[in-house]
Amino acid sequence: MNILKVASSQLGVQEIKGDENNSQIVQYARETEITSITDDETPWCSTFINWCAKESSLPMSYKANARSWMNVGVNAPTPKPGDIVVFWRESIHSWKGHVGIFVGFNHDASRVFCLGGNQADAVTITDYDRRKVLGFRRLEEIEKLTIPEPTLKNGNRGIEVSKLQLILNHLNYPCGDVDGDFGGRTFSALRLLQSNNQLKIDGEFGPGTQGCIESLLQA
Repeated sequence: MNILKVASSQLGVQEIKGDENNSQIVQYARETEITSITDDETPWCSTFINWCAKESSLPMSYKANARSWMNVGVNAPTPKPGDIVVFWRESIHSWKGHVGIFVGFNHDASRVFCLGGNQADAVTITDYDRRKVLGFRRLEEIEKLTIPEPTLKNGNRGIEVSKLQLILNHLNYPCGDVDGDFGGRTFSALRLLQSNNQLKIDGEFGPGTQGCIESLLQA
């Protein structure tokens, strides 16, 4: 299902003041296995987007931190409705942020409209200052992820590297932007995947790592 349709189905879901929690907001966290959120008061914008992505068969960040979405999907300099938009809060250099689903711009593109959770304590459509945008991200459908041909290693460039980076980010081994450049972050992410799956830890994408990734994508 389209992520905008999924998110729109939740419009109006809002926090309950006091000790009671809205079970739907708690469910967003439970169904995406974000164990750090067990109430409706802990900031839940990223949890909501993770839930929407899961329901839409799109890659997730698996994290409650809004800025974690900067490592999911691909950069979308010309955003379309349904892309993810990440904002900074308080300071561009802080860890704080907000994430929502891009809907559109106002007449002069100075404001960004997004559909998201934890916006005035509810799922709403709200506009934000475009100057606070960290980035727009486009999510690829999971079934469209293509496993690259081995062997790939540090220093390689090209579309096969981009395929690998998309998969690593999807599997929650963040390697940064999908730029087709097999550099240090891709190398480190691949080594971590290998370490976690009892593979030879060499930071290269070979037949053994390819087989492991195929299994992880089917799980």
